[in-house]
Amino acid sequence: MNIKRIFKHLFTTQFQFKRHFPPTTLDAIKQAIKDVEDNHEGEIRFVIENHLDVSQLLADTTAHERAIDIFSTLRVWDTEHNNGILIYLLLADHAVEIIADRGINAKCTPASWNTAITFMQSAFSNNEFKTGALEGIKYLANCLEEHSQYKTRERINELPDEVVNI
Repeated sequence: MNIKRIFKHLFTTQFQFKRHFPPTTLDAIKQAIKDVEDNHEGEIRFVIENHLDVSQLLADTTAHERAIDIFSTLRVWDTEHNNGILIYLLLADHAVEIIADRGINAKCTPASWNTAITFMQSAFSNNEFKTGALEGIKYLANCLEEHSQYKTRERINELPDEVVNI
C-alpha cells in the first residue's frame, strides 16, 4: 500500500479533469478519433478515469488491470472484426494504457503501443494533455494505417467516439 498514491488519488477530482480536459479538448479528441477511424480498421475508445476508489487502491490495482476491466465493461471487444482499441488514462497517476482486441493486436506490435504510451505519458507529465492525446491518437492511427486493409470496405463506426470520463 502506497500512502502517497492514495493521497494523490483522493485529491484528484473532477476539477482536475475539467482543468486538463476542457470541452474544447474533449471535442478535439472526439474529432481526431472520428477522422483517423476513416483511414484504418481500428475502433478507438478514449477513457479518462480521474482516480481509483479506496478499495481499488488498497487492493493495489494497477492502471493496466483497471484498463482491462474498462475494456470489458465498455465492451470495446464487441466489434465484428475484433478491432477495438482502448486508450486509458488514469489521471491521478498520469498512467496510460492501451488495450487492443486480438484482431488489431495481431497487426501492430507491443512496441508500437509502448511508443504511443511513452509519448502520451511524457506529454501528460508536462501538463500538455491536449497535445498528448491528439498526438497519441495520430501515432496509433499511423501504425494501424500501415497494416490496414480497410480501404476496400465500407466504414461502419461500431463504437462511440466520445471521450468517457469516469
